[in-house]
Amino acid sequence: MMTEELEKGGRNIGADDYTQDGTVDLKGYEVFERMAFYGISTNLVIYLSNKLHEGTVKSSNNVTNWVGTVWLTPIIGAYIADALLGRYWTFLISSAVYLLGMCLFTLAVSLKPLRPPSCGKGIKDTDCNKRASAFQIGIFYCALYIIAIGTGGTKPNISTMGADQFDDFDPKEKFQKLSFFNWWMFSIFLGTLFSNTFLVYLQDNVGPAVGYGLPTAGLVASVMVFLLGTNYYRHKNPSGSPFTRITQVLVAAATKWKVVVPNDPKELHELSSEHYATSAGIFRIDHTTSLRPLDKAAVKTGPSTSPWSLCSITQVEEAKQMIKMLPILISTFIPSTMLAQTHTLFIKQGTTLKRGIGPKFEIPPASLTAFITISMLITIVVYDRFIIPILRKYTKNPRGITLLQRLGIGLVLHIIVMLIASFVERKRLSVAREHGITEKNQIVPLPIFVLLPQFVLMGVADNFVEVAKLEFFYDQAPDSMKSLGTAYATTSLGVGYFLSSFLLSTVADVTKKNGHKGWILDNLNISHLDYYYAFYAVLSFINFLFFLVVARLFVYNTDRDQQRVAGDPT
Repeated sequence: MMTEELEKGGRNIGADDYTQDGTVDLKGYEVFERMAFYGISTNLVIYLSNKLHEGTVKSSNNVTNWVGTVWLTPIIGAYIADALLGRYWTFLISSAVYLLGMCLFTLAVSLKPLRPPSCGKGIKDTDCNKRASAFQIGIFYCALYIIAIGTGGTKPNISTMGADQFDDFDPKEKFQKLSFFNWWMFSIFLGTLFSNTFLVYLQDNVGPAVGYGLPTAGLVASVMVFLLGTNYYRHKNPSGSPFTRITQVLVAAATKWKVVVPNDPKELHELSSEHYATSAGIFRIDHTTSLRPLDKAAVKTGPSTSPWSLCSITQVEEAKQMIKMLPILISTFIPSTMLAQTHTLFIKQGTTLKRGIGPKFEIPPASLTAFITISMLITIVVYDRFIIPILRKYTKNPRGITLLQRLGIGLVLHIIVMLIASFVERKRLSVAREHGITEKNQIVPLPIFVLLPQFVLMGVADNFVEVAKLEFFYDQAPDSMKSLGTAYATTSLGVGYFLSSFLLSTVADVTKKNGHKGWILDNLNISHLDYYYAFYAVLSFINFLFFLVVARLFVYNTDRDQQRVAGDPT
């Protein structure tokens, strides 16, 4: 193992003294954090519909806009971590903001002056004419978006810190890291499963004070778990703004667009080994032939050494690595809109079906998302413990298959999910017509379990899409920009959720034109979600074709054998 000195808990220790206990604490945090986040997001569309009396399109879009913000703010958190505070302190400060938002949200749905007025016993929320005041609505959404700001600093840094605990220059730890993201997602979905079942039931049957108070307490516990592990973590110092470093390359290359790049890379500008020995988290990267126009930034044309006119080969290669992932990032936007359907329209479908089990118990519609979680948990274990070892024997790839191949399998499953969802919805509407069911609150005589196939298969697809996406953007990002790489994965989700809002509103408006009643109405029993899901299947297929092209053209970074200068005895 390398004898690199690692900053750990305020003291320096050798890498040989380190154990993987730090990842256990980080995974413990993630279980509780996801319990808090999904404790809100899973049932939010039902709360907005029943308590704030928002229609199908408005409630769905408010959910996707909030979740989209949650997944976009990590770009800011990644910048702060990489450029200013480092991952540890960015995460810790953001957790305090997250906690503030959770406490305010719990108060907003619990205290009588802050929550929407009660309709009284025996009156359904859907039949209630009482409305929340502007102040109550303002407090509610203020709490939600404070949470979104807090997650901006936690989401891109917690998983990155987890992966940082493995030394890529130690063969044993490097091999262990291959399974890290599989088990990281496993811990995430343990917390999600608790939210989708127990917490949703409490929110629907006991009350919001308990249903949302528990995840708030869980978040407090998770931060305590994180703090307890401080002395076990490998801490990496900030290495400067990744956006500035990338922009410098683009500006330098653009201002020298007429310059001819020499054939010999040794003629390009590179900094000395001593410079990298004193740089925080920046390791020397050899020249590659990809995106050759950017090499102009490293061509020496005069006495100026300004970073805006002359960049090192390593800096150019860092920019190349982040830029060449952008087409892959774009290809994940449509897949991310699939997750938005599971939190909105899929759940709204469940409210129209028979949910009873036995004489008294009714399944909360939002609890259907538990089947996504269960199927993903099972699939992760099967994939990691059985499928990968088998594939390894044939492909000789340590991961079994490449990350983009794994992602591609998930994209195919997404197409199948939307086709199944369309056929199931067509069946639901057919039964509704047979029984003359046309009113908004009438229940279609079909068990809610007819929706299981689309939920279960979505969980299987997530094992391929979400795990591969997170690992791919982390793995292919340069060392100094790992937080930004992880933020690519969250940005994919953020853009996907906002794109879902745009598509839903656009389709709802366009299909109402020329006297048509529209595909998406507040009354799902006379809507045409089957058409909408079929539209998504076509859109997913087109996106899959685009993915095949960009994946075919993508060139993976070579295995990281760059010399680690700082503390390297060689």
